[in-house]
Amino acid sequence: MVGIKSVERFSHAEKAKLLPGDEIISINGNEIKDVLDYRYYICEKKLSVVVRRNGEEKVFVIKKGEYDDLGLEFETFLMDRKHSCRNKCIFCFIDQLPRGMRDTLYFKDDDSRLSFLQGNYITLTNMTKEDIDRIIKMRMSPINISVHTTDPELRVKMLKNPRSGEVLDYIKQLADAGIEINAQIVLCRGVNDGEHLEKTMHDLACLYPHVTSVSVVPAGLTKYRDGLYPLSPFSKEESAAVVAQVEAFAAACKKALGSSIVYCGDELYLEAGLPLPDGDYYEGYMQIENGVGMIASMKDELDSALADEEGDERRREVSIATGSAAYGFICECAGKISAKFPNIKINVYEIVNDFFGNSVTVAGLVTGKDLSAQLAGKELYGELLLPSCMLRHGGDLFLCGKSKDELEKELGVNITLCANDGYEFLEKVIGEK
Repeated sequence: MVGIKSVERFSHAEKAKLLPGDEIISINGNEIKDVLDYRYYICEKKLSVVVRRNGEEKVFVIKKGEYDDLGLEFETFLMDRKHSCRNKCIFCFIDQLPRGMRDTLYFKDDDSRLSFLQGNYITLTNMTKEDIDRIIKMRMSPINISVHTTDPELRVKMLKNPRSGEVLDYIKQLADAGIEINAQIVLCRGVNDGEHLEKTMHDLACLYPHVTSVSVVPAGLTKYRDGLYPLSPFSKEESAAVVAQVEAFAAACKKALGSSIVYCGDELYLEAGLPLPDGDYYEGYMQIENGVGMIASMKDELDSALADEEGDERRREVSIATGSAAYGFICECAGKISAKFPNIKINVYEIVNDFFGNSVTVAGLVTGKDLSAQLAGKELYGELLLPSCMLRHGGDLFLCGKSKDELEKELGVNITLCANDGYEFLEKVIGEK
């Protein structure tokens, strides 16, 4: 049962005389517990909606187009509380956060609904057979699953949850039912790499085409690991060995199945000092939001955008800041732009992650405090271009809690945010003619 917050004017719900404060009990005899139930069961052309109003049950009949929305708003996006994580993963990034950050950063979600709706990765450990049956019934696809290892005992060790081994069977149940799965392996040095990685890739590839992609990404390790499981980062040579292992397996899959299936995250290539594959390698960038193919995608977009530009003599000055991992690539991008627009001055600054520790190199974890400290006194030209992933959704706060406005005042510069998109990057670097 979920409560209605507001009713859109002139909507089907308003015409049926549903009111804010009504609590939906069922639709066409089906109990409504959350947004998935609601979205699934309102697809019929004729609805019998049972609500509770002032302690009494009332029935409203609504006739509409098959996929028309009812025009209702609810207190939360999920119409229910988020499902929290029940694991204590040895590599959990949230456990490695310092104290004193905003409360929302410490919440661990593990919610299958967010996997379907927003692409979040789930471990399956807080799910029941009934939850799996609902995913299959509603055809919730794709689902993103953090697998890490297909060895039940090792998965229990890594997730520190006694259910984490047995629920691996859910993956096969979903695949057998035709649910598309994107899988993730967070690789921990000396734990689930080597032979364990080979077995995990093999077991998941056996479920192709329903397991459509598998990403292999290194565990992110901050300097705040006192009392946590002893983990250390992969060296340059070890990263290169992981890339070679995954690429060899992917090549065999490509030959046998027509798809590479398994891909390394960009971070492994950068740590290894290896060139990244071309865009075609990623077969549609199925896991780009997981850091797989982001650089190749942006490179192709920028090259395409520049090919459409004739270049000119416009004058402009702009600065760019990014994390250590992407610094070389952004310098390369700036060089390409400068070659076509010679009067545009571009300064690119590498921001070392002092806040979380130097082993954290991705741009999305650069904080406002590090930007402020390391850019103070630098030539910023009055405009600073930052990756939008550095700030939370809404573009107002960095992870450290510093606001965009505060940083602008401290540095005396206008900050412009840019998505991981080559077209947008070019547009924001060159500005108006």
